[in-house]
Amino acid sequence: MKGGWLRETTASVLVNSVYAMMNYPVVLVNTVLSPIGFLLVVYFVSRGGLVDQAIEGALIMSMFSNGMALQRDLSHLKNDFKLQDMVVSSPTTPAAYVFGMALSEIVDSTPALITLVILMALVVKPTSFQALELLGVMSLMFIASVTIGFTLSTFSSDIVQSFAFSSLISTLFSTLPPVYYPITYIPLPYRYLAYLSPTTYAAEIAQSTTGLLSLSPALLSADWLVLLVVAIVLGIIAIRKARWREV
Repeated sequence: MKGGWLRETTASVLVNSVYAMMNYPVVLVNTVLSPIGFLLVVYFVSRGGLVDQAIEGALIMSMFSNGMALQRDLSHLKNDFKLQDMVVSSPTTPAAYVFGMALSEIVDSTPALITLVILMALVVKPTSFQALELLGVMSLMFIASVTIGFTLSTFSSDIVQSFAFSSLISTLFSTLPPVYYPITYIPLPYRYLAYLSPTTYAAEIAQSTTGLLSLSPALLSADWLVLLVVAIVLGIIAIRKARWREV
């Protein structure tokens, strides 16, 4: 079983990530420019005042976008190459397939992640414990977006539709909410709308962890609870509602 998972994961990374990175280097440029582009805009607009928050926001956006990219790739492989039909008829489980493809998205975005981690170490300078907390937040964001991406990909019938949904959801969840700046910058009557996005809770945890936002222990615990519940609920929805087999 372990050997099967290893082979399936390796195959997914090679097909969906390494092949594209070697044959289409422009893909690497795109993964770097997207989160760092917003970081630079916030840096110049705030004259460096929000650079710490912007770096953390870029990491959150990168992890969330990576999970949503899974929808595009799975939809492309399913509809254009009929790969999912072959996987369904093989001993490969949905969990192994999704895990391998999700890992390939991380590999695909390594240039952006490495750049942001270096900036984090140089500018924010988190302690080892803070780094572990940030890793936990980013992991939950990635898991949540992966489940969304996988579920939507099983319903998608066209790659153009997948790109539209992926871009729309990534924008709604990673650029409109207060991810690159503190939520306190939003006027109070509209601030409650930001809490409709799970990325808001991730940003609050990240900013609170590194001392950029003051949160009470109760509010911080509530943010962690919301992220955990969101990840679990989305996972349950993916298991029950995703169309793994065509009917």
